Amino acid sequence: MNLSDKDKQYYFYLEKGFDGEKAFDLLTENLQCECLIVNDLLLKQNNTLFQIDSLIITQESVYLFEVKNYEGDYYYDSEGFYKIPNSEITNPFNQLIRSESLLRRLFQNLGFNLPIHASVVFINPQFTLYQTPLNIPFVFPTQINRYLSKLNTTPSKLNPKHKLLADKLISLHITDSPFKMLPTYDYDLLQKGITCAKCTSFSIAIEGRKCVCKECWHEEAFAGAVLRSAREYKLLFPYRRITTNEMYNWCIAIDSKRRISKVLQRNLKKLAFGNGLIMNKKLS
Repeated sequence: MNLSDKDKQYYFYLEKGFDGEKAFDLLTENLQCECLIVNDLLLKQNNTLFQIDSLIITQESVYLFEVKNYEGDYYYDSEGFYKIPNSEITNPFNQLIRSESLLRRLFQNLGFNLPIHASVVFINPQFTLYQTPLNIPFVFPTQINRYLSKLNTTPSKLNPKHKLLADKLISLHITDSPFKMLPTYDYDLLQKGITCAKCTSFSIAIEGRKCVCKECWHEEAFAGAVLRSAREYKLLFPYRRITTNEMYNWCIAIDSKRRISKVLQRNLKKLAFGNGLIMNKKLS
């Protein structure tokens, strides 16, 4: 379906932010020090929701990171945070202070007293910020590796209480975010077909055991393309059953129900009732 300009802008904003968080996660995965890393939390403290992009638990401290994937030239002054020439945006420092305060109170309620070191990480190498006060905890693209290297050399020995804290935070994570702003969509109005896993084109041709994109020539295994389409279907319509007929109508590029049925039977678990199948844990 075609998105409105407003929905497109919001989608690209979310995608860019998610790409930034993934890029930072890849960097923190290289840490060799003894620590626990918890990403992408949505928590509640005193009926107030707050989000955490990345949290690193070490022996003596907890490191809280707000990750921003801003690109271009910005400047900071006492009145706000601006993209040049003069477009004001939400000040990430204020977001950080709010999250840090709420997390500290949550720790107190849970009986943990580890100090919190909070920072805003600007992950995009094409980002520049002018007039930054030295006392604000911003980590710029050229500083990230040095920051993580210093963290990596910090002596750390975890105990069961650290694991208990991480498990507790994960258990408190709110999975159904109230911040979702999905556009309205209807099954009958959506374009059907398998999309290219690389360029998202609908120009897919079935050639033996492969699906080939006629736009970028990306190749994908037939079974993988069917299961990817089934995941998308499940995401969009969680209350509809996944059946051979449904996937045949959803994928349309595949002219054999028998081939679809074989893929589904091998990879999904048949329901105890009715004519549907459900994703097994490996594919969900």
